[in-house]
Amino acid sequence: MYICRRDGYGKNFIVGLVILPAVVAAVILLIGSNVARAFSMAGAFALVRFRSAPGNAKDIAVVFFAMASGLACGLGYVTFACAFVILMLVVLVVLNLLHFGDDRSGSKQLKLTVPENLNYSHVFDEVFEKYTTQSTLRRVRTTNMGTMYELTYSVSMKRNADEKEFIDHLRMRNGNLNITLGMAEIDAGILN
Repeated sequence: MYICRRDGYGKNFIVGLVILPAVVAAVILLIGSNVARAFSMAGAFALVRFRSAPGNAKDIAVVFFAMASGLACGLGYVTFACAFVILMLVVLVVLNLLHFGDDRSGSKQLKLTVPENLNYSHVFDEVFEKYTTQSTLRRVRTTNMGTMYELTYSVSMKRNADEKEFIDHLRMRNGNLNITLGMAEIDAGILN
């Protein structure tokens, strides 16, 4: 979270990173040195991961958690399974109550449509300087059969910046074309 504080991060990925080590430790403890169990668990995990609709990192970690508790019950370690489930549920509830992993960087995604004849390189710099603490051009793509560009920025708004005023100043520079300002779409990370 500290390393990615400037670019932002996904809460689900962070929570997934917190619970996944405990799940893996429980699975390894249950499998031990039994090769047959190891291969059957690898197959089950592969089926769940690659045959189901992709979810976020937390969803996948919770599915693995459910499989680990099911493995414990199937092997006859019901007490271990109950203790493991209770402990992990307490951890998940506490993480949720503490808002652990919330992105506090204030990073937002800004999408601007500009006409193809507008040199977008530095046209918004003044506006960004006035209303944001940080702005980074993430993507440029053509739209409307190549007659316009869609610019995607990652921006961090200044503390008391007026978003409506910010958008109005941008509209004056992009010819009153579409502007979208919303929550940043963060890459889900390596688990997703």
